[in-house]
Amino acid sequence: MIELFTGLSGMLTQSDHVALAASFAWGILSIVLSPCHLASIPLIVGFIDKQGKISTARAALLSTLFSSGILITIALIGVLTGLMGRMMGDIGVWGNAAVALLLIAIGLYLMGIVPLPFLDGGIGQPGMRRRGLFAAFLLGLIFGVALGPCTFAYMAPMLGVAFSVASTRPVFAALLVAAYALGHCMVIVLAGTFTELVQHLLRWNEQSRGAAVLKKICGILVIIAGAYMLIGVWRMVRV
Repeated sequence: MIELFTGLSGMLTQSDHVALAASFAWGILSIVLSPCHLASIPLIVGFIDKQGKISTARAALLSTLFSSGILITIALIGVLTGLMGRMMGDIGVWGNAAVALLLIAIGLYLMGIVPLPFLDGGIGQPGMRRRGLFAAFLLGLIFGVALGPCTFAYMAPMLGVAFSVASTRPVFAALLVAAYALGHCMVIVLAGTFTELVQHLLRWNEQSRGAAVLKKICGILVIIAGAYMLIGVWRMVRV
């Protein structure tokens, strides 16, 4: 892990093409190697599965809106916390606690234990379908808050290079950030789209036994992510 981090960080200071490829790869790895980011996969998979039978294009759109919401929240938190003189992405102990509890509630929703009407959508009337798109974006905005310092810790090498060249090469700096964002979002979009393809291959719908098992597994994983955050909050309070 340390060798990989060091290798990719070194690539960011090499030629433009190598740096952009490294930033893109680091965006992918920020999902795969981070427990807090990895929770986005069962979250979007469970959400897509909750939508019932939908097209591949709609699954991709929902996943894209979800990942876009994450990126927008991360950008806003970074700017606001930076202006407040806090570490980038640090929303404080109680902010983390609130998001952890919300993740647990969403996990219970995916398991069918508690209702969360603002996340339902995509079934029935056209208005419900529109709400499904908004719910995906809203879910991304909420989950982006949970990522906080975890995201900026993974972005640090790329941001360091981007900031160092921003004054002389603003376009290249923006491309570095965009490459990271593209790699980060691609994993989430592929996960959500793949969920819909599996549904079609197995002929699942929202009432199928396989779909019900998948939603429960995703719910459990999201609850574990929320509990992981709560443990972190408890450790911060004890210090």
